[in-house]
Amino acid sequence: MGKKLAVLAGCNYPSTEFKLHGSINDVVAMAKLLVDRFGFHPSNVQLLTDEFIPGFISAFPTALFPTGENIKAELNKMVTKAERGDVLFFHFSGHGTVISSIEPGQAFRQIEAIVPCDLNVITDMDLRKLIRQLPEGASFTILSDSCHSGGLIDKNKEIIGPYTVHKLIQPIRRTKYSPKFLPGGIIFQALSLIPTAIDVASSAVSVFQHIFKKEASLKFSNQGESDLSRSLDENEGILLSGCGANEISGDVAANDSVGGVAYGAFTGAVRRVLDLNSGVLTNRDLVMKANEVLKEYGFDQNACLYCSEENADASFLGK
Repeated sequence: MGKKLAVLAGCNYPSTEFKLHGSINDVVAMAKLLVDRFGFHPSNVQLLTDEFIPGFISAFPTALFPTGENIKAELNKMVTKAERGDVLFFHFSGHGTVISSIEPGQAFRQIEAIVPCDLNVITDMDLRKLIRQLPEGASFTILSDSCHSGGLIDKNKEIIGPYTVHKLIQPIRRTKYSPKFLPGGIIFQALSLIPTAIDVASSAVSVFQHIFKKEASLKFSNQGESDLSRSLDENEGILLSGCGANEISGDVAANDSVGGVAYGAFTGAVRRVLDLNSGVLTNRDLVMKANEVLKEYGFDQNACLYCSEENADASFLGK
């Protein structure tokens, strides 16, 4: 087994109308899990958060602000370091979005993306480029706790989807939660307040190109390569998503949490499964059991798994 490298990004969007509560708690808890259970060295776990983490003093690298540019830069650093046998992990907790794009001469598109704190969205094309740069024999696992995350790397091979039949679970409680979804229209409205912004009625490509320039998603830039438009092969990358491509993921505020701590529904379910199962869990086992926890606590979302059959039955993060 080679190195284990991770990038963890948590966005609560403080002081905005679309603030979340549990995203930073999610990545802090995940960082501790990676070290204590999965053998990651703290120096190889990069945190990015948009709020100060009170009382969190550790050997982890200093937290960076989770802008689109910073997240992609840290992911690129991680991939550049990778060698055969390495295990790479990207955990995002925050808003997801769907952006409608209508370009002259092109068909209408719905683009699923995750939303960094500066609204410079990261799309499937950005993640595909990273995954295709991996050396042979290295693995890349993405855990996305955000709305519409099932389409995040546009995998062809759906192992567990929103319509997979699970055993019937009787909820023990109905958890109150807010959706981790930021509509594209609100993103455009917020970007239109930037002094250099162009008309919010402009196309998605024009808005993101104008504001973020070369740091805009490849989906919206002239850097997009035809090969990146092709879906990944089923053995390229592993995506554990908090919901299907057309579903909502939940954010639970501290007042609505059994333990009094805010959290993202999918990350909370994954942590619960890992707490209850000390042995090795495959990616398939983890997602199936996470779905049971979600149903037990009254969440409507369906956790999904996209990868090859071989990777589905591989141990989560190599342990």
